Amino acid sequence: MTDLPGIVVTGASGRMGRMLIAAVAASGKARLVGALEREGHAWVGQDAGVAMGGAPIGVLVTDDPLEAFAKAQAVIDFTAPDATVGFAALAAQARAVHVIGTTGLEPAHLAKIAAAARHAVIVRAGNMSLGVNLLTQLTQRVAAALDADWDIEIVEAHHNRKVDAPSGTALMLGEAAAAGRGVDLAAVSDRGRDGITGARERGHIGFAAIRGGDVVGEHDVIFAAAGERIVLRHIATDRAIFARGALRAALWGQDRIPGEYDMLDVLGI
Repeated sequence: MTDLPGIVVTGASGRMGRMLIAAVAASGKARLVGALEREGHAWVGQDAGVAMGGAPIGVLVTDDPLEAFAKAQAVIDFTAPDATVGFAALAAQARAVHVIGTTGLEPAHLAKIAAAARHAVIVRAGNMSLGVNLLTQLTQRVAAALDADWDIEIVEAHHNRKVDAPSGTALMLGEAAAAGRGVDLAAVSDRGRDGITGARERGHIGFAAIRGGDVVGEHDVIFAAAGERIVLRHIATDRAIFARGALRAALWGQDRIPGEYDMLDVLGI
């Protein structure tokens, strides 16, 4: 049992944190060695299982990432950009695999994560599910096959508590479409339309975000031309798919050479 990789879950009290703790505990392939929360959180000092409303699991929630990471072979992190950057540096010091599902990362955050990846394995993805990563590959291939007479629009829907838009998955799909076309997404991205915007720019990639209720995640990639449309769609109905994917990434990263990887590497796609 002690030979199993030890995993720390950050943001333990959040929806994904709870899901990740449950996934690690049920996997039989890893062991939970740490559950992290911010300083002053009500869960700090409690057994993680009890804090979740269940039986004790022998792991106390802590607000000290340095102590937690020292015991870990992997850290799974679905938190916030600034927190993730700090965790990346500490995970690199501990030589622990850092699995990042955090979205809303800006170029400055990504540069610091890339620096940490020189010393440890980082697996970062806007979405950890098999289906979405297959959709990403399909999007790139379809975009490569169609010229700029086909407009590309990416429509995503999430629950009303999501704080960033477009979603990390939508941006991942946009990057795939741009790669298929051989263009820089930043140069052709339309993030919002309001008022008299004028005609759509030929070759641009548009994004639209819907927020409401408890939607787990829905993504459409629309290729629209005169007289026809192609729609590629993925619908997530259970967050457990993201937890399973993140755990798979944490296990895959063991004994890899330092560097930044994504779920396509993990899945061998």
